[in-house]
Amino acid sequence: MKPILDESLPIFQQIAQIISNDIVEGQLKEEEKVPSENELSNFYNINRATVRKGLQSLVDEEIIYKKRGIGMFVREGAKEKLLNERKKQYRKEYILPLLAEAKRLGMSVDAVLMLIKEEDKE
Repeated sequence: MKPILDESLPIFQQIAQIISNDIVEGQLKEEEKVPSENELSNFYNINRATVRKGLQSLVDEEIIYKKRGIGMFVREGAKEKLLNERKKQYRKEYILPLLAEAKRLGMSVDAVLMLIKEEDKE
């Protein structure tokens, strides 16, 4: 787990993002138990209701699920779902603006790819 640092996001969203990152990075595997509200609350020194809200947002997105009396678990297919969502977001936030600027500069997609490949070699 990583510390809460992004003051531009509400804490409950940061909790959801931390758990999501742990799933994407393989630190939390499918069908594995997610840290409890108490564990997260104590670790980050934040209110349990805030943690609960963050976890509930992941339940609502069908990333984790509740086993009554046992805890929260990573849903099967969660990693793939998160990766697909992030790829879509990456395209929207980075690729489309990059291509729009390249077009303004009169650059082709191939020219952009060549620049990326050159940068990757360094």
